[in-house]
Amino acid sequence: MNIGDRIHSLRKSKGISQEELADKIGVSRQAVSKWESEQNTPDIEKVILLSDYFETTTDYLLKGTEPVKETGSKWSAMLFSAAGTILNAIGLVASIAIWIEWQMSYAAGIGLIIMLLGTGVFLTGQIIDSRDKIKAKKKFVSLNVWILLLIPSACCFNILDGLLGGFSGSIAPVPCLGNSFLTYILYWAVYIGACITVDIVMARRG
Repeated sequence: MNIGDRIHSLRKSKGISQEELADKIGVSRQAVSKWESEQNTPDIEKVILLSDYFETTTDYLLKGTEPVKETGSKWSAMLFSAAGTILNAIGLVASIAIWIEWQMSYAAGIGLIIMLLGTGVFLTGQIIDSRDKIKAKKKFVSLNVWILLLIPSACCFNILDGLLGGFSGSIAPVPCLGNSFLTYILYWAVYIGACITVDIVMARRG
């Protein structure tokens, strides 16, 4: 099996077309076709990009040397990512529940502290386990942007909305319907748009 065969096999196992692979690597579809048919070979920069994308080694692509399987670790980055996500979700729910029950500004602070712990758990996994760190990071960011962005953006919106109305805005973990229904709708549009944009960027990174 030559380098072209290996690229073809890896591409097929990932279920993508030559055009999709070309888009990920930053080359033309014809370039990928020539690699796979052994009419041309990728330069070292593209080999590195291919190895990162397919999550394999450059040695495997160039020489067919099978990557040494890492010994199974009981500490997985995916596990830390899931635990961090759960903590962040708990922080958001607890913050909103406290605000609804007591209308106290410290509700936002409690939520942010729990989310800080959740993010810390995720980062610990990134340090401990290098095997799944890229996949874990992608999943964590895609999910948690919806959770982590809400409280700080809501606090900023409430304070700004309050100042524009000539009174002090509430430091709340959710946006409050204050001076204008239009600005309230605009907040949600910007928030949802920002989260979707981050998700699209993470998805395109493969």
